[in-house]
Amino acid sequence: MRRMFTFAGQYFAVLILAIMGWLSSGCSDSASVSQGPDVPLANLTINPGPLQPAFSSSTVNYGVNVSPAVGAVTVTATPQDSTATVTIAGTATQSLTVTLGAPGSSKDITIVVTSRSGGQSIYTVTVHKAALSGNTALSALTVSAGTLAPVFAPNTMNYTVDVAMDVTSVTVSATKDDPNAVLSGSITDPGPGQATGQATIQLGAQGSATPVSIIVIAPNGNSDRYRIMVNRAAPSNDNKLSALTVVSGGTLVQPFSPDTVDYTVNVTAADGTVTISATKSDPNAVMALGSVPVGAGTPTGQTSVTLGSGGIIPVTIIVTAQDGVSIKQYTVTVSRPLS
Repeated sequence: MRRMFTFAGQYFAVLILAIMGWLSSGCSDSASVSQGPDVPLANLTINPGPLQPAFSSSTVNYGVNVSPAVGAVTVTATPQDSTATVTIAGTATQSLTVTLGAPGSSKDITIVVTSRSGGQSIYTVTVHKAALSGNTALSALTVSAGTLAPVFAPNTMNYTVDVAMDVTSVTVSATKDDPNAVLSGSITDPGPGQATGQATIQLGAQGSATPVSIIVIAPNGNSDRYRIMVNRAAPSNDNKLSALTVVSGGTLVQPFSPDTVDYTVNVTAADGTVTISATKSDPNAVMALGSVPVGAGTPTGQTSVTLGSGGIIPVTIIVTAQDGVSIKQYTVTVSRPLS
């Protein structure tokens, strides 16, 4: 009997311990379940927003990101219990406009909800105000005449543009990568939030170089300068021929060379006329081919020489370069034997 009692006592002790362990485990699980705020809100909004994460009455901490231009936010909190009172940032109200700090700062806004029985819940909204942009880059840069060299890239600050001598002005367009930056220098800023500015730049005399300066000032005050040097071509001093031929009536004795100025054409006694063709190296030069004028823009001219019974007839070809100063004279001597 004594052994049976001892065994029964041990079994009972093990059973008691098992029950206590089960109860302990069950209580632990129950304590881990969140019950949420004692005095919950039915809704919480912020303008501008949105709240992150989205509002839930059981979530008490939120964040909001706003731009550097936002000076204040309006917080509106509605309690589930209409008899509860709401205090926002220390002011008893359900809606309050709260002034923010400088760009780059954060501000905690506390919402306290108090029931008539004295219970309280605290919600917090942290507003992060973005820092001012330091973007001083252009996203595009164009010139109405000529071509930027090198090709535009935001990190390339210096360019050249070559234009013809008859170009008297160019239009420069610059687009800010950040529309809230400001343009200055040769281009006036287009206005707040506008990305692209333009300016017509008057060029100097032929053969001159005109500088264009474009300054980009970021919202945080940083700045960078892009530079364009516009080179207006000088008048050409090319006073040479590129070709000289006898079209009919004879043969050019010497092979043509632009630097050779004296030539001879041999004709037979049967030839009555000789036709000579000359081509300017620069079409914009002017040429007098014997008595035939060849104006700028026309590259080639011809003249025909009527031959007598014999002898030597000189034909002069005068090329005046575009600059009006550089002049070269070629002479073609037509030699016809006596009949």
